[in-house]
Amino acid sequence: MSIQRLQQTLRSLYHGRSTTALRFQWAVVVIDLAIIGFFLLAPIISDKPVYFWLDYTIALVVAADLVARALAAEDIRKWVRQLDVWIDLLVLATLLAPLWLANLSFLRALRLWTLSRTDVVWRPLRKRGLESWENATRAIIRLVTFLFVFTGFVYTTFAGRTEGLTTYVDALYFTVATVTTTGFGDITLPGPWGKLTSVVAMIAGISLFVQLAQAIFRPRKVSFRCPQCALMRHEPDAVFCKACGHPLKIPNEEP
Repeated sequence: MSIQRLQQTLRSLYHGRSTTALRFQWAVVVIDLAIIGFFLLAPIISDKPVYFWLDYTIALVVAADLVARALAAEDIRKWVRQLDVWIDLLVLATLLAPLWLANLSFLRALRLWTLSRTDVVWRPLRKRGLESWENATRAIIRLVTFLFVFTGFVYTTFAGRTEGLTTYVDALYFTVATVTTTGFGDITLPGPWGKLTSVVAMIAGISLFVQLAQAIFRPRKVSFRCPQCALMRHEPDAVFCKACGHPLKIPNEEP
């Protein structure tokens, strides 16, 4: 198979709307979820013999996916500049060198955020006019991603150096208590860096909770770019853009 034909095949699979393409895209999502599950369980099973077998197997899967997506890209230079790609490259590095880059392994949880940017996940909600659910779910994913990334950072940096913080569950408990500003005080991070870490957790947690509340309780709107002023959020039955008055032709996806 020529390289051009391979690229065309991969583009149709990764970006197409055919039944075969949709099945392939959902299979990729399922594999990504399994990989994320491994990342979340890694601190618990890292001392097991099977850990490194799973680690390197997943490294091969992630590398193959990156190469396939690079071949499927219309513009490789634009593709390389995407944040998702750099996150996947960082994740791949931690998988290929799990001992050398152990202190950065908590960044693997960012793959949950990159998965949330996959269009196939949200397409069924958009078809049913449930964009408010999409916004709320995205906000939940951002919050959960932050919780696991921050928990990994706390566990990697402070475990064993702080009284009461010895396991991954302890780090998760501290993160949730800090992000929600509950502040039980039974686990506190030592020194100025510990205090600054707690401050970052509280500020980020409040911001993410506010975004989640806005996504859940604000009036439902649709996402449609105004041709004139580029405003994205409009009322579902809007005929004119409220910012510039330009006529809108918001597609009605109801059957």
